[in-house]
Order: sequence, then structure tokens, then C-alpha cells
Amino acid sequence: MATYKQLTAQLEKLQSEVAAAREKEVADAIAEIKAKIAEYGLTAEELGFRTVRPKAAKKAALPAKYRNPKTGETWSGRGRTPAWLAGKNKERFLIEG
Repeated sequence: MATYKQLTAQLEKLQSEVAAAREKEVADAIAEIKAKIAEYGLTAEELGFRTVRPKAAKKAALPAKYRNPKTGETWSGRGRTPAWLAGKNKERFLIEG
């Protein structure tokens, strides 16, 4: 029966052989695929790849609806209520117009 050290050495050798074999096979597969693409003149779109992903449109900031008369700080009315407005009558802080 093999010892732990012998088995560990065998394992390391096999792992390096596996890595080398995979590297060679991947390189061969890539070369084969590139040759087929060139032979048939295929494009990335024909293969189902997107060349450029459209960016999401950025939303415009909402106009301010409320203003703190002391600091000039504003709030659009969306999201978390600011501390200066919490528990107070919002009508008093409405921006005219």
C-alpha cells in the first residue's frame, strides 16, 4: 500500500497533467472554432453574441416639491421623508409654482 506522501505526489503529478491536457485541448478547440468562423464568415451576432450591450437610460432628477425655509434643503416627495419634514404639516413646506 502506498504512503500518504506517495499518494500526494501522484495526485500533484496527475493534477499538473490534467491542467496541461485541458490547456492543449482548449487551444485546439479555439483554433478549430476560429477556422470554422473564418471559413463560413460568421459574425458574433449570427453566433448569438451581442457586440455592444445598450446602456440603461439615466432617469432625470425629479423637481423639488418641498423646501426647508431655514436651510434651503429640498425634497422631491419621493423616498424617505427628511428629518426636517418628519411629523410636520407638509403643506407648509410646499414650493409654490
